[in-house]
Amino acid sequence: MFIGVDGCPAGWFAVAFPKLGEPSLAVYPDADALWQAHSDAEIICIDIPIGLRDEGDRERVCDLEARRLLGERTSSVFPAPCRDAVAATSYKQACDINEQRTGRRLSKQTWAIVPKIREVDELLLRDDEARTRIREVHPEVCFWALAGGRPMSYHKSTEQGYLERANVLEFVHPGAYDIIARALAQFPRSRVARDDILDALSAAVTALVGPNGLATIPATPETDAKNLPMQMVYTPQFLEYEWT
Repeated sequence: MFIGVDGCPAGWFAVAFPKLGEPSLAVYPDADALWQAHSDAEIICIDIPIGLRDEGDRERVCDLEARRLLGERTSSVFPAPCRDAVAATSYKQACDINEQRTGRRLSKQTWAIVPKIREVDELLLRDDEARTRIREVHPEVCFWALAGGRPMSYHKSTEQGYLERANVLEFVHPGAYDIIARALAQFPRSRVARDDILDALSAAVTALVGPNGLATIPATPETDAKNLPMQMVYTPQFLEYEWT
């Protein structure tokens, strides 16, 4: 199985491609449930920061590189919090810890995903097998690569942005329109937003090349103090395509 995962209001939305047959769609309440369902997957590409600095004012190189690639879409790449901030129980506490360790406070957008960062970080630190299968992606980096090294022109929350990303997915994976339609019909927007479907599918299509076919940013990843890689993976196979 080749899995793409994005956070959603109900937890985690996953698109799972088998080697043969139609993909399955599912929502999991937390990272542990996701891993229990897919621990036999060849690769799980998930939209969440993996690998966190303990201290210091340097951002993760993968975040800096992603912003460089994405042009106008740079605002979608939030600075990752330090590990101690992820353990905080309030926004103020997280900001205070992060500022003390890194010199930066956290944005509200980053704080909103801290519980999910914590879930995945705790899973990877206690499960060696999960560390070999789960890889970080950023959807906008996935779309950049799938579109031939071209950042998306419109924000994903707009109708133009939705259609732009859906068209990219259909081009590189015929049948993507049908998968999107299935997901929209199966899950209410209160549980899985329309953006979540596109982002998870971009991660799943990326995963389809298999762990050995992926490229990383940076090309030589850093590791954090717990030896987790700080990288984002993408598929390089469409970078030579000419898009009009």
